[in-house]
Amino acid sequence: MRQGGKILAAILTELKNNVKPGTVKKEIDNLARRLCLKYRVKPSFLLYNGYPAAVCVSVNDEVVHGLPDHRIIQEGDLVTLDMGVELSEFHTDSAVSFICGDVDHSEKQKLIQITEQSFYSGIKLIKDGVRLGDVSAKIQEVAESNGYGVIRMLVGHGIGRQVHEDPHVPNFGSVGSGTILKTGMTLAIEPMFTMSGEVDVVLDDDKWTYKTADGSLAAHYEHTILVTDDGVEILTKQ
Repeated sequence: MRQGGKILAAILTELKNNVKPGTVKKEIDNLARRLCLKYRVKPSFLLYNGYPAAVCVSVNDEVVHGLPDHRIIQEGDLVTLDMGVELSEFHTDSAVSFICGDVDHSEKQKLIQITEQSFYSGIKLIKDGVRLGDVSAKIQEVAESNGYGVIRMLVGHGIGRQVHEDPHVPNFGSVGSGTILKTGMTLAIEPMFTMSGEVDVVLDDDKWTYKTADGSLAAHYEHTILVTDDGVEILTKQ
């Protein structure tokens, strides 16, 4: 998983660097497939439960599972790339949000930064014996103290031989509750926040894409992590 995580980080970095104003979403998926061949990994999402692409490309009010179709990404769009890879029968999963183009959108940028910050605030608490609810509660606290909504329908998850394993990893919770984390556990922790504070999502007509119910912007940040005796190791970071 360490090796696969480093490869996934490299792929996501290259994908992000190739998203420009005028990029067609489908082009990102085509590149993702070529990079999987280059690095000799399998795209975990492709055909998973029937999903037709190697990477999820979500834009603006699209939270997760955005289809890389023939729509064009515009200057100033808030873009999220979410991808998993399989190497030697083990999976890793990661996501990043960013603004397309060389523009100053301070409100969008703050949403992205706080979503990322909540991830790091949460994992600071992780070590052997910690309750998962402590991590979830910290992520929720960071979101709500900045006026953002935590999407409750969509959560993180365990990961390893399968893309999705137990336990569920919500981005909200209560201190002292939830699964007791143990050394060696691998989790995909993925805060998803909305700009407006509204937390409801709806499924788009394409039957894959989840969007904010009120049309507000959403940001998503994810890494696969390993629980250690005295902390945490991020497996999907270069």
